[in-house]
Amino acid sequence: MKKGKKRKGGTENMDTPKKKTALEDKAERDGKERVEEVEQLKKKLSEPTKKGKKRKGGTENMDMSEKKTALKSHEECFLADKEEDEVEEKPKKKRRRKKKTISDVLAMSEPKPGCPGDLRNLVLDHFKDTRSVIELEELTLPDSSFFASNDLTHSMSSYLKEICPKWAKVQKQHTEKSSVVMLIVCSSALRVIDVIKHLTTFKGEAKVVKLFARHIKIEEQVKLLQKGVTHIGVGTPGRISALIEKECLTLSALRFMILDWNWRDQKQRRMVDVNEVKCDLLKLLQIGIVKACREEKLKVGLF
Repeated sequence: MKKGKKRKGGTENMDTPKKKTALEDKAERDGKERVEEVEQLKKKLSEPTKKGKKRKGGTENMDMSEKKTALKSHEECFLADKEEDEVEEKPKKKRRRKKKTISDVLAMSEPKPGCPGDLRNLVLDHFKDTRSVIELEELTLPDSSFFASNDLTHSMSSYLKEICPKWAKVQKQHTEKSSVVMLIVCSSALRVIDVIKHLTTFKGEAKVVKLFARHIKIEEQVKLLQKGVTHIGVGTPGRISALIEKECLTLSALRFMILDWNWRDQKQRRMVDVNEVKCDLLKLLQIGIVKACREEKLKVGLF
């Protein structure tokens, strides 16, 4: 090309060489120096020995073999250094930090006992976008509708003895079928069975009924409630709500409702941390529990 003319279509930029990094320049210089050293050794090996001088005892063959081994080791060192330079040039991969799950966060945090304000806030937060101000007031539970909450030092039996010291008299007065005096609401069927085991020192002669959906049909539970007088119902909020909606379980005799609020499962979740259980609990509260509390017929305890 003639001087003064520029290439078309940005070819000028293509002709300009790419800038090399300092590491690449150093590797190139070292490589050239080592190649020159190898070439010099090869030349020395190829040069003939001086005439008139003979080595004794075949030392000439030994010198040649020593030179070859030295050349070979030099080449190996050169290749090894080159591989090390290539390894250094590769960028190190950043390790990704493992994201913390809700279970990890809850396991690290100290457990705090539930209080009436927690339940009130749960109800208001859930219904604030779908209910009017008047309807929200009707769903608000007053302070008088709560028992003293568990401070995480009680067992189930000791807590029930504290909030209901005259249980023997209460259970004798209860004679109504398809109803219970006390409801204990848990998050799962396995927890229901565990709670029933811990009621032995409290219940006395009272009859207890399991109210959950796992392996038990709702028809069987209806028959148990209609057959005789039951005093304590322990179950999940979903099945209890279904029985109330079918009018197979009435709230007329209900005086005590205990929420298994502070218990956590293997994943460190409370009953209100599991979305399905939380929705069932809120449904249970609005189909009659809140109304009975506001009429001072029923009290709620957070265990």
